[in-house]
Amino acid sequence: MKKTVAEIKDRDIVEAVFLVKEKIVAMAKNGKPYLTLKLMDKTGEVDAKIWDNADQVGSLFDRNDFLAVKGKASVYLGKMQLIVSELKRVPEESVVLADFLPETDNDIKGMEAELHALIAGMADQDLARLLRSFFEDPELMAQYRTAPAAKGMHHVYLGGLMEHSLAVARLADAMVPLYQGLNRDLLVAGALLHDIGKVREMTYLRCFDYSDEGKLLGHITIGVEMLHERIAKLPDFPAELAMLLKHMILSHHGQYEYGSPKRPKTLEATILNYLDDLDSKINGIRTHIRKEPDNPSRWTAYHRLYDRYFFKEKPVVAEGEGGTDLEPSELVAETVTAPAPPSPAHRPEAAPQQRQEQRQDQRERKNFSNNPFAILKK
Repeated sequence: MKKTVAEIKDRDIVEAVFLVKEKIVAMAKNGKPYLTLKLMDKTGEVDAKIWDNADQVGSLFDRNDFLAVKGKASVYLGKMQLIVSELKRVPEESVVLADFLPETDNDIKGMEAELHALIAGMADQDLARLLRSFFEDPELMAQYRTAPAAKGMHHVYLGGLMEHSLAVARLADAMVPLYQGLNRDLLVAGALLHDIGKVREMTYLRCFDYSDEGKLLGHITIGVEMLHERIAKLPDFPAELAMLLKHMILSHHGQYEYGSPKRPKTLEATILNYLDDLDSKINGIRTHIRKEPDNPSRWTAYHRLYDRYFFKEKPVVAEGEGGTDLEPSELVAETVTAPAPPSPAHRPEAAPQQRQEQRQDQRERKNFSNNPFAILKK
């Protein structure tokens, strides 16, 4: 009866311990409150509903708590959810934290070896010694190999930051032979360091979130500060090389509205912007598709941040059941029968943290439509 998220099937009776990633009190059309949760373990996430005694049950636990849950699984609008009948808060000391946080499928030691091989292969010794100052620091390397790359958009798992950074570095290496005159070592260094500030922007010992420093400064500012501190300790580091690398970090989001205080103004910075965006989106789309193993449709559910559906080349069809080729418009029509959300007049005002996360979601949604040439059409 005990199951991981990945093992849950329609109509299963589930009895297992999960980490509470989200906890929201909502209001039904009849004015009765209910709880909607997002529960997780290392294999994935599942939505959960508690329909009865929401206020009383909600007082028993908070976000980031561990819960022993009993409930029944059902597929609703193509997504798995649990209807919780029993729950009990579980003390932290009785669980193994590693069982509840997602992690990269790649081998950590193998990625570290690839990272150090990239540094060893550099012809520019100034960049090589700068990178060694970062990645031969045991404390920083422990953070770099562990941190996720984001809270919700892409590479949202332990080891995601290093996986993403190496993927961008590989793409950069592949670009260099195609375009004459590119500074390969500068491009690779920018790929490895562009998100270095996320080791301090993110918290990841429980559910992934932003640190106070991350909320106030952001990983771009933090990353430039970290780079400046390291360069200051390296004798005779070329001032122009430092400027070019700082510019790559400052501009890697591409546009002011996406969080970059500068737009890319060198070839290497422009390439980094596009490669970072490319790898992020590929991972984000793949992750979204994999979240729906029980959805037989050729189309995914609507993705709020990406503002679209995605077509699946190989639909997942349960044994003994036929598939369906519903178009996105048909999927939208199905949602009409779902319980309506509370009207604005009855909807509680969002808490400050919720409003901040909503603004973050809006920035991330804009980033999916990154088009540096849009300004030329105005």
